[in-house]
Amino acid sequence: METALIIGASGGIGRALSDHLQAQGVAVTRLSRSVDGFDLTNPDAVEQVLAKLAGPFDLIIVASGALEIDGARPEKSMRAVSARAMIDQFALNAVGPTLVLKQVHRLLPRNRKSVIAILSARVGSIGDNRLGGWVSYRAAKAAVNQIVHTAAIELARTHSHALCVALHPGTVKTAFTRKYLGRHPAVEPGEAAANLLHVIDSLSPTDTGGFYDWAGKRVPW
Repeated sequence: METALIIGASGGIGRALSDHLQAQGVAVTRLSRSVDGFDLTNPDAVEQVLAKLAGPFDLIIVASGALEIDGARPEKSMRAVSARAMIDQFALNAVGPTLVLKQVHRLLPRNRKSVIAILSARVGSIGDNRLGGWVSYRAAKAAVNQIVHTAAIELARTHSHALCVALHPGTVKTAFTRKYLGRHPAVEPGEAAANLLHVIDSLSPTDTGGFYDWAGKRVPW
């Protein structure tokens, strides 16, 4: 792997991924809203910034996301659902990655293995949902899983060596999760990054369109 594009590179996992890859000698292009003004909820900005990138990139990771947007915390029940909060979750966690996938055919090489990975979450699994709650976040992540699977089918028609996958990083100690860790076991961002990159390295083009956790195990849809 020689080149990588990390979107959401100023966040806990995104920064750790970027640093880990750079330490391995990979040329990393970093994009984030806080540093570069790269706002996944702004279609025009996404198109303009990505259009300026030459590529190709052997690896693209979309590590952007949020549990809380404008102070709206994950719902404990359906009664707490707000239309505004749900729309905001979909805009960042589902529509945003789609805007990247829309241009990914131009950013990946066609003659060698390449990977576009979207960070999803196990709570987006319909089959694994046993607790309920977190309605808007769950739904947005379930939506992005479907989008990844659909994009993988289309990408395979032109990029036979490419993979398009959704990845669950596990519970990671970041500002993203600080309020919600409780007694759940969690890992540092550096460990999460190493786990994810190991999974990416182990996948082959036949695995495209899948949803995998930090250990490389398939997560049920």
